[in-house]
Amino acid sequence: MNDQNVLSELQQLLGSKGYSDDPVDLAPWLTDWRGRFTGKAAAMLSPANRGELSALVKIASKHRLALVPQGGNSGMVGGATPDAEGAACIVSLRRMNDIGTVDLDSGIVTCGAGVILQNLHDAVAKSGRRFPLTLGGKGSATVGGLVSTNAGGTQVLRHGTMRTLVAGVEAVLADGSVYDGLIPLKKDNRGYDLKHLLIGAEGTLGFVTAATLITVPALIDRVVVWAGVKSPEAAYRLMLDIETKARGMLEGFEILPQDALDGVIKHIAGTRPPLVGTHNWHVLLEIVKDRADQIAPGDAAVKWIGEALEKGLVDDATISSSEAQAEAFWKIRDSIAEAERAAGPAVQHDISVPVADMARFVSDETPLIEAEFPGTKVVAFGHLGDGNIHFHVKAPPGSDARTWHEGESKKISSRVYDRVVAYGGSISAEHGIGQLKLDEFARLSDAGRLAAISAIKKALDPYNIMNPGKLVPLAS
Repeated sequence: MNDQNVLSELQQLLGSKGYSDDPVDLAPWLTDWRGRFTGKAAAMLSPANRGELSALVKIASKHRLALVPQGGNSGMVGGATPDAEGAACIVSLRRMNDIGTVDLDSGIVTCGAGVILQNLHDAVAKSGRRFPLTLGGKGSATVGGLVSTNAGGTQVLRHGTMRTLVAGVEAVLADGSVYDGLIPLKKDNRGYDLKHLLIGAEGTLGFVTAATLITVPALIDRVVVWAGVKSPEAAYRLMLDIETKARGMLEGFEILPQDALDGVIKHIAGTRPPLVGTHNWHVLLEIVKDRADQIAPGDAAVKWIGEALEKGLVDDATISSSEAQAEAFWKIRDSIAEAERAAGPAVQHDISVPVADMARFVSDETPLIEAEFPGTKVVAFGHLGDGNIHFHVKAPPGSDARTWHEGESKKISSRVYDRVVAYGGSISAEHGIGQLKLDEFARLSDAGRLAAISAIKKALDPYNIMNPGKLVPLAS
Protein backbone atom coordinates (compact mmCIF):
# COMPACT_ATOMS: atom_id res chain seq x y z
CA MET A 1 0.00 0.00 0.00
CA ASN A 2 1.23 3.48 -0.87
CA ASP A 3 0.04 5.69 1.99
CA GLN A 4 0.21 8.88 -0.04
CA ASN A 5 -1.89 7.38 -2.84
CA VAL A 6 -4.58 6.41 -0.32
CA LEU A 7 -4.59 9.89 1.21
CA SER A 8 -4.80 11.44 -2.24
CA GLU A 9 -7.81 9.24 -3.01
CA LEU A 10 -9.49 10.39 0.19
CA GLN A 11 -8.65 14.03 -0.53
CA GLN A 12 -10.20 13.73 -3.96
CA LEU A 13 -13.34 12.19 -2.45
CA LEU A 14 -13.86 14.74 0.30
CA GLY A 15 -12.48 17.96 -1.17
CA SER A 16 -10.92 20.84 0.72
CA LYS A 17 -13.77 21.08 3.24
CA GLY A 18 -13.61 17.43 4.15
CA TYR A 19 -9.90 16.67 4.11
CA SER A 20 -6.95 18.16 5.97
CA ASP A 21 -3.47 16.95 6.76
CA ASP A 22 -2.32 20.35 8.01
CA PRO A 23 -0.63 19.85 11.39
CA VAL A 24 -2.16 23.09 12.67
CA ASP A 25 -5.68 21.87 11.87
CA LEU A 26 -5.03 18.45 13.40
CA ALA A 27 -3.31 19.58 16.60
CA PRO A 28 -6.40 20.39 18.74
CA TRP A 29 -7.88 16.96 18.05
CA LEU A 30 -4.87 14.80 18.88
CA THR A 31 -5.13 15.10 22.67
CA ASP A 32 -8.04 13.95 24.78
CA TRP A 33 -10.03 16.35 26.98
CA ARG A 34 -8.22 15.35 30.16
CA GLY A 35 -4.80 15.64 28.58
CA ARG A 36 -3.90 12.04 29.36
CA PHE A 37 -3.44 10.77 25.79
CA THR A 38 -1.83 12.39 22.77
CA GLY A 39 -1.52 10.66 19.42
CA LYS A 40 -0.77 11.34 15.79
CA ALA A 41 -2.89 11.14 12.65
CA ALA A 42 -2.18 11.11 8.94
CA ALA A 43 -5.20 13.31 8.21
CA MET A 44 -8.59 14.45 9.44
CA LEU A 45 -11.51 13.30 7.32
CA SER A 46 -14.76 15.25 7.68
CA PRO A 47 -17.52 13.75 5.51
CA ALA A 48 -20.54 15.93 4.87
CA ASN A 49 -23.05 13.09 4.70
CA ARG A 50 -23.62 9.37 4.96
CA GLY A 51 -22.63 8.77 1.35
CA GLU A 52 -19.21 10.34 1.76
CA LEU A 53 -18.61 8.44 4.98
CA SER A 54 -19.59 5.17 3.32
CA ALA A 55 -17.21 5.84 0.42
CA LEU A 56 -14.27 6.72 2.64
CA VAL A 57 -14.80 3.64 4.82
CA LYS A 58 -14.77 1.47 1.68
CA ILE A 59 -11.43 3.00 0.75
CA ALA A 60 -10.12 2.45 4.26
CA SER A 61 -11.31 -1.16 4.27
CA LYS A 62 -9.63 -1.84 0.93
CA HIS A 63 -6.30 -0.47 2.14
CA ARG A 64 -6.59 -1.55 5.80
CA LEU A 65 -6.46 2.07 6.95
CA ALA A 66 -7.34 2.61 10.61
CA LEU A 67 -10.07 5.16 11.35
CA VAL A 68 -10.69 6.94 14.66
CA PRO A 69 -14.15 8.53 14.98
CA GLN A 70 -14.48 11.81 16.79
CA GLY A 71 -17.34 14.06 17.82
CA GLY A 72 -16.73 16.84 20.35
CA ASN A 73 -13.53 15.22 21.69
CA SER A 74 -14.97 15.56 25.19
CA GLY A 75 -14.64 11.92 26.23
CA MET A 76 -13.03 10.88 29.49
CA VAL A 77 -11.22 7.63 28.57
CA GLY A 78 -9.19 8.46 25.46
CA GLY A 79 -11.70 6.73 23.22
CA ALA A 80 -11.44 9.29 20.41
CA THR A 81 -7.66 9.77 20.43
CA PRO A 82 -5.47 8.07 17.79
CA ASP A 83 -2.37 6.11 18.74
CA ALA A 84 1.20 7.38 18.52
CA GLU A 85 2.08 5.69 15.22
CA GLY A 86 0.41 8.34 13.05
CA ALA A 87 -0.93 5.96 10.43
CA ALA A 88 -4.62 6.32 11.35
CA CYS A 89 -6.99 9.01 10.16
CA ILE A 90 -9.38 10.88 12.43
CA VAL A 91 -12.94 10.83 11.13
CA SER A 92 -14.78 13.92 12.32
CA LEU A 93 -18.56 13.72 12.09
CA ARG A 94 -19.16 17.33 13.13
CA ARG A 95 -20.33 18.40 9.65
CA MET A 96 -23.23 15.94 9.85
CA ASN A 97 -25.29 18.22 12.07
CA ASP A 98 -28.80 18.40 10.64
CA ILE A 99 -31.71 18.34 13.10
CA GLY A 100 -35.10 17.18 11.86
CA THR A 101 -38.52 18.40 12.91
CA VAL A 102 -39.89 17.03 16.17
CA ASP A 103 -42.96 14.84 15.61
CA LEU A 104 -45.31 16.28 18.23
CA ASP A 105 -47.49 13.15 18.30
CA SER A 106 -44.70 10.65 18.95
CA GLY A 107 -42.12 13.02 20.43
CA ILE A 108 -39.49 11.63 18.06
CA VAL A 109 -36.71 13.68 16.46
CA THR A 110 -33.98 12.52 14.07
CA CYS A 111 -30.63 14.26 13.92
CA GLY A 112 -27.12 13.82 12.61
CA ALA A 113 -24.22 12.46 14.62
CA GLY A 114 -22.46 15.82 14.63
CA VAL A 115 -25.24 17.70 16.41
CA ILE A 116 -23.99 19.32 19.62
CA LEU A 117 -26.12 18.41 22.64
CA GLN A 118 -26.81 22.04 23.60
CA ASN A 119 -27.99 22.77 20.05
CA LEU A 120 -30.29 19.75 20.23
CA HIS A 121 -31.74 21.04 23.50
CA ASP A 122 -32.37 24.45 21.94
CA ALA A 123 -33.94 23.07 18.77
CA VAL A 124 -36.25 20.68 20.60
CA ALA A 125 -37.32 23.41 23.02
CA LYS A 126 -38.71 25.44 20.11
CA SER A 127 -41.21 22.63 19.57
CA GLY A 128 -42.35 22.66 23.18
CA ARG A 129 -40.46 19.46 24.00
CA ARG A 130 -37.10 18.61 25.56
CA PHE A 131 -34.40 16.01 25.22
CA PRO A 132 -33.91 14.75 28.78
CA LEU A 133 -30.21 14.02 28.85
CA THR A 134 -27.71 16.60 29.96
CA LEU A 135 -24.14 16.71 31.23
CA GLY A 136 -21.38 19.18 31.94
CA GLY A 137 -19.96 18.94 28.42
CA LYS A 138 -23.25 19.69 26.64
CA GLY A 139 -21.65 22.58 24.78
CA SER A 140 -19.25 20.28 22.92
CA ALA A 141 -20.51 16.68 23.22
CA THR A 142 -22.20 15.41 20.06
CA VAL A 143 -25.08 13.02 19.49
CA GLY A 144 -22.84 10.47 17.78
CA GLY A 145 -20.48 10.42 20.73
CA LEU A 146 -23.34 10.21 23.22
CA VAL A 147 -24.80 7.22 21.39
CA SER A 148 -21.45 5.52 20.93
CA THR A 149 -20.59 5.79 24.62
CA ASN A 150 -24.12 5.24 25.95
CA ALA A 151 -23.82 8.50 27.89
CA GLY A 152 -25.61 8.97 31.18
CA GLY A 153 -25.62 12.38 32.86
CA THR A 154 -27.65 13.84 35.66
CA GLN A 155 -31.19 12.83 34.65
CA VAL A 156 -30.74 9.07 34.44
CA LEU A 157 -32.72 8.63 37.66
CA ARG A 158 -35.92 9.47 35.80
CA HIS A 159 -35.19 9.08 32.10
CA GLY A 160 -32.42 6.48 31.79
CA THR A 161 -29.17 6.46 29.82
CA MET A 162 -28.75 7.23 26.13
CA ARG A 163 -29.68 3.63 25.33
CA THR A 164 -33.17 4.27 26.71
CA LEU A 165 -33.56 7.47 24.70
CA VAL A 166 -32.43 6.12 21.32
CA ALA A 167 -35.32 4.85 19.21
CA GLY A 168 -33.27 4.22 16.06
CA VAL A 169 -29.74 4.38 14.69
CA GLU A 170 -28.10 4.77 11.31
CA ALA A 171 -24.46 3.75 10.94
CA VAL A 172 -21.75 2.97 8.42
CA LEU A 173 -20.20 -0.42 9.10
CA ALA A 174 -16.59 -1.53 8.65
CA ASP A 175 -17.01 -2.57 5.01
CA GLY A 176 -18.67 0.72 4.09
CA SER A 177 -22.18 -0.72 4.02
CA VAL A 178 -24.97 1.24 5.69
CA TYR A 179 -27.14 0.01 8.53
CA ASP A 180 -30.40 1.94 8.28
CA GLY A 181 -32.28 1.49 11.53
CA LEU A 182 -33.70 4.97 12.03
CA ILE A 183 -37.38 4.06 11.88
CA PRO A 184 -38.58 3.65 15.48
CA LEU A 185 -40.37 0.31 15.43
CA LYS A 186 -42.10 -0.77 18.63
CA LYS A 187 -41.72 -4.40 17.59
CA ASP A 188 -38.90 -5.80 15.48
CA ASN A 189 -37.96 -9.44 15.97
CA ARG A 190 -35.46 -9.96 13.15
CA GLY A 191 -32.74 -11.53 15.24
CA TYR A 192 -29.76 -9.71 16.73
CA ASP A 193 -30.44 -6.08 17.63
CA LEU A 194 -27.74 -4.14 15.78
CA LYS A 195 -28.98 -0.87 17.25
CA HIS A 196 -28.09 -1.96 20.75
CA LEU A 197 -24.76 -3.40 19.59
CA LEU A 198 -23.81 -0.01 18.16
CA ILE A 199 -24.94 1.92 21.24
CA GLY A 200 -22.00 1.94 23.63
CA ALA A 201 -19.63 0.29 21.13
CA GLU A 202 -17.34 3.36 21.04
CA GLY A 203 -17.13 3.24 17.25
CA THR A 204 -15.45 -0.16 17.22
CA LEU A 205 -18.21 -1.83 15.17
CA GLY A 206 -19.39 1.05 12.99
CA PHE A 207 -19.69 4.82 12.93
CA VAL A 208 -23.06 6.24 13.96
CA THR A 209 -24.20 8.80 11.38
CA ALA A 210 -27.66 9.68 12.73
CA ALA A 211 -30.04 8.77 15.53
CA THR A 212 -33.76 8.90 16.16
CA LEU A 213 -34.23 10.18 19.69
CA ILE A 214 -37.05 10.26 22.21
CA THR A 215 -38.10 13.63 23.58
CA VAL A 216 -40.38 14.33 26.52
CA PRO A 217 -42.80 17.15 27.40
CA ALA A 218 -41.25 20.49 28.25
CA LEU A 219 -41.11 21.42 31.89
CA ILE A 220 -43.91 23.54 33.25
CA ASP A 221 -41.91 24.37 36.36
CA ARG A 222 -38.97 23.15 38.40
CA VAL A 223 -37.04 23.88 41.55
CA VAL A 224 -33.56 22.80 42.57
CA VAL A 225 -32.79 22.08 46.21
CA TRP A 226 -29.34 22.28 47.77
CA ALA A 227 -29.12 20.50 51.10
CA GLY A 228 -26.39 19.78 53.61
CA VAL A 229 -26.36 16.28 55.11
CA LYS A 230 -24.16 14.37 57.54
CA SER A 231 -23.19 11.40 55.37
CA PRO A 232 -23.81 9.49 52.15
CA GLU A 233 -26.10 7.19 54.14
CA ALA A 234 -28.22 10.18 55.19
CA ALA A 235 -28.35 11.27 51.54
CA TYR A 236 -29.54 7.82 50.50
CA ARG A 237 -32.27 7.81 53.13
CA LEU A 238 -33.32 11.28 51.96
CA MET A 239 -33.57 10.05 48.39
CA LEU A 240 -35.74 7.09 49.37
CA ASP A 241 -37.94 9.36 51.45
CA ILE A 242 -38.56 11.80 48.60
CA GLU A 243 -38.94 9.10 45.94
CA THR A 244 -41.92 7.64 47.81
CA LYS A 245 -43.66 11.02 47.61
CA ALA A 246 -42.49 12.41 44.28
CA ARG A 247 -44.33 10.02 41.93
CA GLY A 248 -42.19 10.84 38.92
CA MET A 249 -41.36 14.43 39.89
CA LEU A 250 -37.83 13.70 41.15
CA GLU A 251 -35.62 14.23 38.10
CA GLY A 252 -32.12 14.30 39.56
CA PHE A 253 -30.37 13.46 42.82
CA GLU A 254 -26.65 14.16 43.20
CA ILE A 255 -24.25 14.01 46.13
CA LEU A 256 -20.89 15.71 46.59
CA PRO A 257 -18.52 16.24 49.52
CA GLN A 258 -17.49 19.59 50.97
CA ASP A 259 -14.08 19.24 49.31
CA ALA A 260 -15.67 19.15 45.86
CA LEU A 261 -17.71 22.26 46.62
CA ASP A 262 -14.61 24.05 47.96
CA GLY A 263 -12.70 23.22 44.77
CA VAL A 264 -15.38 24.68 42.54
CA ILE A 265 -15.70 27.86 44.60
CA LYS A 266 -11.92 28.32 44.45
CA HIS A 267 -11.36 27.65 40.75
CA ILE A 268 -14.60 28.48 38.92
CA ALA A 269 -15.47 32.15 38.58
CA GLY A 270 -18.97 33.24 39.51
CA THR A 271 -19.72 30.39 41.91
CA ARG A 272 -20.48 30.72 45.61
CA PRO A 273 -21.58 28.37 48.42
CA PRO A 274 -25.35 27.79 48.41
CA LEU A 275 -25.49 27.36 52.20
CA VAL A 276 -24.06 29.23 55.15
CA GLY A 277 -21.32 27.25 56.84
CA THR A 278 -19.87 23.87 55.86
CA HIS A 279 -21.36 20.39 55.76
CA ASN A 280 -19.70 17.03 55.37
CA TRP A 281 -21.85 16.22 52.36
CA HIS A 282 -24.16 18.07 50.03
CA VAL A 283 -27.20 16.95 48.06
CA LEU A 284 -28.44 18.54 44.86
CA LEU A 285 -31.91 17.44 43.83
CA GLU A 286 -34.33 18.64 41.20
CA ILE A 287 -38.12 18.45 41.46
CA VAL A 288 -40.05 19.07 38.24
CA LYS A 289 -43.55 19.47 36.90
CA ASP A 290 -44.36 18.50 33.32
CA ARG A 291 -48.04 17.61 33.69
CA ALA A 292 -50.89 19.89 34.65
CA ASP A 293 -52.15 17.51 37.36
CA GLN A 294 -48.89 17.64 39.34
CA ILE A 295 -48.43 19.93 42.32
CA ALA A 296 -46.14 22.95 42.12
CA PRO A 297 -42.48 21.89 42.59
CA GLY A 298 -41.86 24.76 45.00
CA ASP A 299 -44.72 23.67 47.26
CA ALA A 300 -43.55 20.07 47.06
CA ALA A 301 -39.97 21.02 47.94
CA VAL A 302 -41.02 23.08 50.95
CA LYS A 303 -43.16 20.24 52.27
CA TRP A 304 -40.79 17.35 51.57
CA ILE A 305 -37.61 19.09 52.72
CA GLY A 306 -39.41 20.37 55.81
CA GLU A 307 -40.38 16.82 56.69
CA ALA A 308 -36.82 15.66 56.04
CA LEU A 309 -35.49 18.32 58.42
CA GLU A 310 -37.87 17.07 61.11
CA LYS A 311 -36.64 13.52 60.59
CA GLY A 312 -33.00 14.58 60.86
CA LEU A 313 -32.21 13.57 57.28
CA VAL A 314 -31.17 17.11 56.37
CA ASP A 315 -29.12 19.62 58.40
CA ASP A 316 -29.83 22.69 56.27
CA ALA A 317 -31.30 23.40 52.85
CA THR A 318 -32.15 26.13 50.38
CA ILE A 319 -34.66 26.02 47.52
CA SER A 320 -34.03 27.89 44.28
CA SER A 321 -36.19 30.99 43.97
CA SER A 322 -35.48 31.61 40.29
CA GLU A 323 -34.29 29.86 37.16
CA ALA A 324 -30.98 31.70 37.46
CA GLN A 325 -30.44 30.32 40.94
CA ALA A 326 -31.37 26.82 39.81
CA GLU A 327 -28.79 27.06 37.04
CA ALA A 328 -26.22 28.39 39.50
CA PHE A 329 -26.69 25.31 41.69
CA TRP A 330 -26.25 23.00 38.70
CA LYS A 331 -23.20 24.94 37.53
CA ILE A 332 -21.45 23.93 40.74
CA ARG A 333 -22.14 20.26 40.11
CA ASP A 334 -21.22 20.45 36.43
CA SER A 335 -17.94 22.26 37.18
CA ILE A 336 -16.40 19.71 39.56
CA ALA A 337 -14.26 18.05 36.88
CA GLU A 338 -13.07 21.40 35.51
CA ALA A 339 -12.17 22.63 38.97
CA GLU A 340 -10.34 19.42 39.75
CA ARG A 341 -8.28 19.70 36.58
CA ALA A 342 -7.22 23.20 37.62
CA ALA A 343 -6.24 22.02 41.10
CA GLY A 344 -3.69 19.40 40.08
CA PRO A 345 -3.35 15.74 39.06
CA ALA A 346 -6.02 13.23 40.02
CA VAL A 347 -7.05 9.80 38.81
CA GLN A 348 -10.72 9.53 37.98
CA HIS A 349 -12.85 6.42 38.33
CA ASP A 350 -16.29 6.37 36.73
CA ILE A 351 -17.75 3.35 38.48
CA SER A 352 -21.10 1.91 39.48
CA VAL A 353 -22.30 -0.37 42.24
CA PRO A 354 -25.82 -1.44 43.20
CA VAL A 355 -27.77 1.67 44.23
CA ALA A 356 -28.33 0.32 47.73
CA ASP A 357 -24.56 -0.09 48.19
CA MET A 358 -23.35 3.26 46.85
CA ALA A 359 -23.40 5.11 50.17
CA ARG A 360 -21.59 2.25 51.91
CA PHE A 361 -18.97 2.09 49.15
CA VAL A 362 -18.20 5.80 49.49
CA SER A 363 -18.09 5.75 53.29
CA ASP A 364 -16.13 2.51 53.70
CA GLU A 365 -13.75 2.58 50.75
CA THR A 366 -12.68 6.23 50.94
CA PRO A 367 -10.63 5.90 54.17
CA LEU A 368 -9.18 2.57 53.03
CA ILE A 369 -7.83 4.03 49.79
CA GLU A 370 -6.46 7.12 51.53
CA ALA A 371 -4.72 4.96 54.14
CA GLU A 372 -3.24 2.59 51.56
CA PHE A 373 -1.90 5.47 49.45
CA PRO A 374 -0.66 8.10 51.94
CA GLY A 375 -1.06 11.72 50.92
CA THR A 376 -3.91 11.10 48.51
CA LYS A 377 -7.35 12.60 48.92
CA VAL A 378 -10.54 10.93 47.68
CA VAL A 379 -13.28 13.11 46.24
CA ALA A 380 -16.35 10.95 45.57
CA PHE A 381 -19.47 12.41 44.02
CA GLY A 382 -22.15 11.45 41.58
CA HIS A 383 -25.57 10.16 40.73
CA LEU A 384 -26.90 8.52 43.87
CA GLY A 385 -30.11 7.45 42.16
CA ASP A 386 -28.36 5.13 39.71
CA GLY A 387 -25.33 4.00 41.74
CA ASN A 388 -22.82 5.89 39.58
CA ILE A 389 -19.88 7.17 41.63
CA HIS A 390 -17.18 9.43 40.27
CA PHE A 391 -14.52 8.19 42.67
CA HIS A 392 -11.60 10.55 42.12
CA VAL A 393 -8.29 10.24 43.93
CA LYS A 394 -6.17 13.39 44.08
CA ALA A 395 -2.38 13.06 44.04
CA PRO A 396 -0.35 14.11 47.08
CA PRO A 397 0.53 17.82 47.02
CA GLY A 398 3.53 18.62 44.85
CA SER A 399 3.27 15.48 42.70
CA ASP A 400 4.47 15.65 39.11
CA ALA A 401 1.44 14.83 36.99
CA ARG A 402 3.16 12.71 34.35
CA THR A 403 5.25 10.71 36.81
CA TRP A 404 2.30 10.11 39.10
CA HIS A 405 -0.07 9.05 36.30
CA GLU A 406 2.50 6.62 34.91
CA GLY A 407 3.20 5.07 38.29
CA GLU A 408 1.21 5.37 41.50
CA SER A 409 -2.13 6.26 39.90
CA LYS A 410 -2.22 2.93 38.07
CA LYS A 411 -1.79 1.07 41.34
CA ILE A 412 -4.59 3.16 42.84
CA SER A 413 -6.92 2.40 39.93
CA SER A 414 -6.29 -1.32 40.17
CA ARG A 415 -7.09 -1.24 43.85
CA VAL A 416 -10.26 0.81 43.36
CA TYR A 417 -11.46 -1.50 40.59
CA ASP A 418 -10.79 -4.55 42.73
CA ARG A 419 -13.09 -3.08 45.35
CA VAL A 420 -15.75 -2.26 42.76
CA VAL A 421 -15.76 -5.86 41.55
CA ALA A 422 -16.07 -7.04 45.16
CA TYR A 423 -19.33 -5.08 45.34
CA GLY A 424 -20.56 -6.65 42.10
CA GLY A 425 -20.16 -3.35 40.28
CA SER A 426 -18.81 -2.05 36.98
CA ILE A 427 -15.50 -0.29 36.29
CA SER A 428 -17.28 1.93 33.73
CA ALA A 429 -20.66 3.42 34.54
CA GLU A 430 -21.06 6.00 31.77
CA HIS A 431 -17.74 7.06 30.22
CA GLY A 432 -16.84 3.83 28.45
CA ILE A 433 -13.60 1.82 28.31
CA GLY A 434 -11.67 3.63 25.59
CA GLN A 435 -7.96 3.05 25.95
CA LEU A 436 -7.71 4.25 29.54
CA LYS A 437 -9.41 1.19 31.06
CA LEU A 438 -8.49 -1.41 28.47
CA ASP A 439 -6.01 -3.38 30.61
CA GLU A 440 -8.23 -3.34 33.70
CA PHE A 441 -11.24 -4.38 31.62
CA ALA A 442 -9.28 -7.38 30.37
CA ARG A 443 -8.00 -8.22 33.85
CA LEU A 444 -11.33 -8.07 35.64
CA SER A 445 -13.82 -9.34 33.06
CA ASP A 446 -14.95 -12.93 32.90
CA ALA A 447 -13.75 -15.07 30.01
CA GLY A 448 -17.22 -15.39 28.52
CA ARG A 449 -17.71 -11.64 28.23
CA LEU A 450 -14.30 -11.08 26.66
CA ALA A 451 -14.72 -13.94 24.20
CA ALA A 452 -18.11 -12.68 23.06
CA ILE A 453 -16.92 -9.09 22.64
CA SER A 454 -13.86 -10.21 20.70
CA ALA A 455 -15.92 -12.48 18.44
CA ILE A 456 -18.42 -9.74 17.64
CA LYS A 457 -15.60 -7.31 16.84
CA LYS A 458 -13.84 -9.76 14.55
CA ALA A 459 -17.06 -10.64 12.76
CA LEU A 460 -18.12 -7.07 12.05
CA ASP A 461 -14.65 -5.54 11.65
CA PRO A 462 -12.33 -8.32 10.46
CA TYR A 463 -9.50 -5.94 9.52
CA ASN A 464 -9.72 -4.03 12.82
CA ILE A 465 -9.92 -0.61 11.17
CA MET A 466 -12.78 0.84 13.26
CA ASN A 467 -11.27 2.67 16.24
CA PRO A 468 -8.62 0.02 16.93
CA GLY A 469 -7.15 -0.23 20.40
CA LYS A 470 -10.34 0.88 22.14
CA LEU A 471 -12.82 -1.12 24.20
CA VAL A 472 -11.93 -4.58 22.84
CA PRO A 473 -8.93 -6.13 24.65
CA LEU A 474 -8.64 -9.10 22.31
CA ALA A 475 -8.93 -7.29 18.97
CA SER A 476 -5.41 -7.49 17.63
